[in-house]
Amino acid sequence: MLRTFRFTWLLTRPITRQYATVSQSLTDLGGPPVPEGAAIDFTPSIPSPLDRQILKVASCAESPSLSELVHSYLSNSRHILNSSLLYESRPSALRKVNWGPSTANSPDVLLIAHCVQDGDEHKITVASGFALEAPSQCEGESLILSCAHTLEEIRRSPIMLKNDSNSSNRHSSSTSRRVNSGSFVISSEGNMYPVTDIVSSLPRSDLMIMSCKNPGVATLPVSPYPVHAGTPVLGHFVSHELPNEPGWRPWVGDSWSKWVRGTVLGYRESDCDFAGRETQPGTYDALSHLLFSPGPLPTAGSSGGPIIDEETGAVIGVMLGTRMDNRVEGTRGWGVPSETIFEMFSLPGLEGKK
Repeated sequence: MLRTFRFTWLLTRPITRQYATVSQSLTDLGGPPVPEGAAIDFTPSIPSPLDRQILKVASCAESPSLSELVHSYLSNSRHILNSSLLYESRPSALRKVNWGPSTANSPDVLLIAHCVQDGDEHKITVASGFALEAPSQCEGESLILSCAHTLEEIRRSPIMLKNDSNSSNRHSSSTSRRVNSGSFVISSEGNMYPVTDIVSSLPRSDLMIMSCKNPGVATLPVSPYPVHAGTPVLGHFVSHELPNEPGWRPWVGDSWSKWVRGTVLGYRESDCDFAGRETQPGTYDALSHLLFSPGPLPTAGSSGGPIIDEETGAVIGVMLGTRMDNRVEGTRGWGVPSETIFEMFSLPGLEGKK
């Protein structure tokens, strides 16, 4: 039986924690978008308080191993779920994302952690995520959306590659050394929920949907319609030390969060387009990615978090990091429009009619 874990976070600065959020340039080809620093080992030799709590839970949680979750991520690529995601382009006042100054923190945005520990070695990657208004196939569980590149990063790390031969087991059969791994959804209250499955993924769009025990947070309203350039938006930013700017509030563990205002700049076609051709809503062109311009650029750990329309309060995109569109305009925010999320769900009225 899966257990829910709760602990008190220590609000101390981690030693060398860093996170992968910066995407490659538009002229790069290859697999799913991966952060530029993905080859760097970001895990400190001495775990931070956040790391220690995650590793402690991973050592005793009865949940799928990271290798099993990676297998689900790959086998469920482009899988269409037998359920539909609610269309909410203009949610009611009760459903709008709560981002105002009266909000103590960001209770409905979640931290996603992937971890593996083999003896004295460990690696942890984190991102943001949020719950979707769609049923899970498992009773009592919720569907959580996040980015895929942090899972890709840990999947390709030396510690995971070394244990590839034992990927179907949580413990090595060739040695007595214990290998612990897993993925966890962490609420702003400090509750940890083991991920039980990755039910669908879009690797080229850098998105995936996980299932876990209901974390007790509100689902966020998602709009199926892309907004036009110039639309004011808010992005959920994360920092791992308290910035000098006002408005940052304690979030999960030793991190801080803030809703930051910005503007949608436009859309780009697939990464396979060397020119990164600009596309427009309302045309037949694919709106593979969106560019946005907040005051600061998206911060480390923000990837996978929501971008919301400031007027409607609906999610209109998911942050992936930053991107150099061209040298003249410089580095800008990079994400994927929310209409892409609906590609992993059945159309309303067609659920279960495959």
